[in-house]
This record gives sequence, structure tokens and C-alpha cells, in this order.
Amino acid sequence: MATAHATSGELIDIRPFGPALPQVASETLVRAEHLEVFRLVLLAGRFLPDHDHRRPVTIQCIEGCIELVTGDRTLPMHAGSLVYLAGGTPHEVRAVDDSSLLVTLLVRRE
Repeated sequence: MATAHATSGELIDIRPFGPALPQVASETLVRAEHLEVFRLVLLAGRFLPDHDHRRPVTIQCIEGCIELVTGDRTLPMHAGSLVYLAGGTPHEVRAVDDSSLLVTLLVRRE
């Protein structure tokens, strides 16, 4: 069964999950022709290995704390912080605490 994604004009709740966070799965919220928005849940100690996206990306920390590693820089991100990465920027995401992130990608669907 396909996952339902938000439609144009539909409100999406991105408030922190709070104590329920460890039981919540990551999910794609919006999937459109050139845009993808997803809620990424990473529990403390977990990480996404070094990778990059061909197009620009923003990462917003909704709750918790992560470390965003880009080259030789490690940026601590706490709830309320946002970062923009140009396309092709290698990065790694490490969860310091149980965290949820809002990730927005420009995509090219072939």
C-alpha cells in the first residue's frame, strides 16, 4: 500500500513528538515533481553516513540534538536551528540525543 503524502494546501503537523519520539518512524510528508519533504527520526547514537545530494537541501532540527559533519566542520544543531547545504555538499548526520529533523530536498524525477 502506498504512503499518503500531503497534497497542495494541506496542513502538516511538524511539532515535536516529545516522549513518543523513540516509537516514531521517519516518513515522507511531501513528494512532488521537484520537491521532497520528510521527517527524519534518529535515535541517540545513530547516524547517516557521509553522503550528498545533487540538489540543494535544508535540514531543520525540530527536537533533540544532532551533529552535522561537513568536511572538517562539525555543526551542533539543536531544536529550532536550520542549515542550508548546496547541492553536492558531502555531509554526515549524527544523533547526539533522540532527534527529529525536517529535511527538504529539491529533486529531479526522471
